[in-house]
Amino acid sequence: MTNKLAIIGGSGLYDVEDFKDREFLDIKTPWGSPSDQILKTKYNEKEVFFLPRHGKGHFISPSKINFRANIDALKQLGVTDIVSVSAVGSLKEDLSPGKFVIIDQFIDRTFARNKTFFDDEIVAHVSMAHPTSNGLMNACEEAIKKENISYQRGGTYVVMEGPQFSTLAESNLYRSWKADVIGMTNMPEAKLAREAEIRYASISMVTDFDSWSAEHEEVDLQILLETMHKNVQKSKNFIENFSDKYFSNIDFSSDTTSKILDTSIVTQYENWNRDTEIKLSNILKRFIKDNNVSKK
Repeated sequence: MTNKLAIIGGSGLYDVEDFKDREFLDIKTPWGSPSDQILKTKYNEKEVFFLPRHGKGHFISPSKINFRANIDALKQLGVTDIVSVSAVGSLKEDLSPGKFVIIDQFIDRTFARNKTFFDDEIVAHVSMAHPTSNGLMNACEEAIKKENISYQRGGTYVVMEGPQFSTLAESNLYRSWKADVIGMTNMPEAKLAREAEIRYASISMVTDFDSWSAEHEEVDLQILLETMHKNVQKSKNFIENFSDKYFSNIDFSSDTTSKILDTSIVTQYENWNRDTEIKLSNILKRFIKDNNVSKK
């Protein structure tokens, strides 16, 4: 199977203008429409997809993002790997604005979002113990180093519901959990990518200290936006560097994500709801083919 890359851009990152041969795709899914048109483009003659998570112009609030449609649409396009680029707040003194964090863990505090494809008479329980791809993380680290960006390899991202920022009590609670950064968008995105058998990596760009900081008791939106805009060019350079690394054959041999459903679906095929099977056709395509379940 040919590996295909998609970049999901967060706050401030709504396009990758330097990539050539640009075609915007309208993709329909059983879950509705994705956040925006998906850009199909090329980097050094290799196909890359780009999706702005909040839509171009940032018109979709975190709780209103159609995460299932976003992931299903990318799955339809044959995407095997997603790199998410997001703006976050810092929960630690040494993670100052402008620094990048290569995330390897999440704490999901969201409560108003559809978090699974498997909620209607076909049940699956995928492992999320290690939610990000080590192979993608290695390539991300090399790409960041090339750009000489200050970064941290490894970190825990608390995903809050939003759209409000944290209270002081909440911010101190998350710090007591030893979390590194806080944001509003990587969940359920990472969970749905895993269910869709798509490898996932998350690059978090620090824009501010969360409300725990005595020097920055409240998140100053103006300062946040200024830092975010400074980070955007860094992130675009990172994406180009990462694309170079990605198409140089990353070793995914120890990564089980691409066949995770083989050990996750618990509903026997004879008990599947057929309407649900059709709705999940994009997600289940590889599983059905490899396991010949439709013939049993």
